[in-house]
Amino acid sequence: MALPPIDTSRPHPARMYDYYLGGKDHYEVDEEAAERVVSVVPDAKRLARANRRFMHRAVRHLAQQGIRQFLDIGTGIPTEPNLHQVVQGIRPDARVVYVDNDPVVLRHAEALLRSTPEGRTSYVQADVRDPERIVAQAREVLDLTRPVALSLVALLHFVPDEFDAYGLVDALTAPLAPGSSLVLTHGTLDGGDPEEVAGVVEVYRKGGIPFRLRTREEFVRFFRGWELVEPGVGAPDAWRPDPGDPVPGAGDPPGFYVGVARK
Repeated sequence: MALPPIDTSRPHPARMYDYYLGGKDHYEVDEEAAERVVSVVPDAKRLARANRRFMHRAVRHLAQQGIRQFLDIGTGIPTEPNLHQVVQGIRPDARVVYVDNDPVVLRHAEALLRSTPEGRTSYVQADVRDPERIVAQAREVLDLTRPVALSLVALLHFVPDEFDAYGLVDALTAPLAPGSSLVLTHGTLDGGDPEEVAGVVEVYRKGGIPFRLRTREEFVRFFRGWELVEPGVGAPDAWRPDPGDPVPGAGDPPGFYVGVARK
């Protein structure tokens, strides 16, 4: 299969996120855009790492609850431990389907496909705005008559209103069996300085990246019809923190909202 070309003239959110996490798989244009965000919001790197820690805790919790199938959309560039490494460490027979639309992630897909012998991992090159394609290809690996954990981490704030983010989530979750779970994180403007928020949005938009921060109320709407897992919606480091994890300061703006829910 011919690999799609990489556009190094414009930043990409997956590669910017790699920069925030301290990775090396990004280009100068991504670093420049990410540094403009950091100049406006000095906490950007800390927030990205908090978001990543939440993902690890959330999928580990779900694996401990017996979930053996995971669909991770907006995977991003592999950063160990990856989702499959966390869940297969608990459920060696777990099956994981990764989905992303960045050609750089495709080039690193081999790292995402190193499954345990008992389990399986697969990679789908697709956009969240094409849920039918994602579901169809996920069915080749996952049994949708059994519970699946759907993960959309740091993705939906790149889906503006004209693409109906709520409708996309509904289309992705509708085929999932009862007992399935939904893991979401989303950038927010709540509690932030309005000038900082406007500055971050402008950086992404100037790079050609749609960006739509949402309020807590707007974030909670993604879970309509689902049962939120305790402690509900909150900041990343406040969701079932491990011993030694950073503790969010009282009154600190969350930066991200996170949540896990059950169907």
